Amino acid sequence: MSTPTPRVSSKIDLSFSEYVAARKGIAATRYREGAAYSYAGDLKVRQTLGKIRPVTLAAEAAVRFWQTVEKSRMLGTAVKVTEKQFPNLHKLAVRCADTLQIAVPTLYVSPNIGALNAHTFGTTDDAYIVLNAALIDHLSEPELLDVIGHECGHIQNDHAVYLTTLYFLGQAGGTLLRWGAKPAVLALKAWARRAEITCDRTGLLCTRDLDASIGCLVKLALGSKKLYSEINLDEYLRQLDEARGPGRLDELSRTHPYLPKRVAALRLFAETTYYRSLVKNSTDSTPVGGISKEECDARVSELLTVLR
Repeated sequence: MSTPTPRVSSKIDLSFSEYVAARKGIAATRYREGAAYSYAGDLKVRQTLGKIRPVTLAAEAAVRFWQTVEKSRMLGTAVKVTEKQFPNLHKLAVRCADTLQIAVPTLYVSPNIGALNAHTFGTTDDAYIVLNAALIDHLSEPELLDVIGHECGHIQNDHAVYLTTLYFLGQAGGTLLRWGAKPAVLALKAWARRAEITCDRTGLLCTRDLDASIGCLVKLALGSKKLYSEINLDEYLRQLDEARGPGRLDELSRTHPYLPKRVAALRLFAETTYYRSLVKNSTDSTPVGGISKEECDARVSELLTVLR
């Protein structure tokens, strides 16, 4: 039996025609392809994760841990977002879901104080987005849209299990390292840095506003609205040239690329014909121009290289 083509609204038919085509027959495959905008490096690494035994063992343990313990503990103090509870956040989630043509995500607000971040946890069929409450006070509505869109990207691209696994290894690392989880941690972190590039793109697809999406990234890094108003982005990006030598090996232990790399990568994606076609006014007959997504991915791959 053939798999029916998912419904695609007219406003995003151009942007997701490739994605819709890629999803045909998806139930018959074990590995689910990413969306059309996904960073090729994310897809390439993720295809190998299921073949790494320490990763598969850790993922199986993480799923059990999430379903039996952590889901209840984490969500026990969080507040679920609905049409009647935090309705503005709910509307942003609906906007992202409509743009990406996915189900409206389950969204929670966590009372964690001071931490400006969001997470996606769970499994492919049972994923949750958790926003830390401090985000609401620090970000504008377009920036919140970017954050929620970014997390929706994790859901759309089936990142939830591996993100939950990384969290699990961090929580229980002392025990797990004894049976060889370190290779799994390194492999998952290498993938996670690439997955963030995919989901930065998802946030931009939801906002269609490069300044808002970059502003969100920088605000989350600085943790200050006042400092953000004084930052010079071009000067900030030049820090990449200064960050040379052995000290850069620190990035290998991180789940996110250094922020200047993420900003530069997002700017590259905004230059693609793919993205420009999305944001172009339908009444404008001017050619969109831009670089191919393949060229963008190649340049991003070079940008993300740590050992050079």
